[in-house]
Amino acid sequence: MTTTAAYADAPSLAGTDLGWSEWLEVTQDRVNTFADATDDHQWIHVDPERAKEGPFGGPIAHGFLSLSLTVKFWSELFDLEGVTTKVNYGLDKVRFVSPVKVGDRVRMNAVIAEVTEVPGGYQFAVDQTIEIEGGSKPGVVARGLYRFYA
Repeated sequence: MTTTAAYADAPSLAGTDLGWSEWLEVTQDRVNTFADATDDHQWIHVDPERAKEGPFGGPIAHGFLSLSLTVKFWSELFDLEGVTTKVNYGLDKVRFVSPVKVGDRVRMNAVIAEVTEVPGGYQFAVDQTIEIEGGSKPGVVARGLYRFYA
């Protein structure tokens, strides 16, 4: 469910747990498309037959593919009304804790850790955890930085 807040309320949102996004299955087609977009065709991602013999027992998503899903999930979880521009400003910390295998379902939890004023708007530091359904460890943990300008 999307949490929607007004721009004027931005400073009070620090500490807000936005809950969980919807589940998304990571398909081989998605992995292949990402491989084509980034020219990263390593066999552990794009060769399912060879990957069966590899260290993960099958193909895995690129770490940066798993990380890129934070954009989709963030948009599902949060919207700030009354802004003219929304910018993905970067990342403070990223860890690829556990491989996301093709066929896994993932979702993200997001907690707005900090809200700071920047010229013309606000910056949100968001602690993001991508969970793998049935997994004992998350696939990705990251602190994303997002800017909202009035």
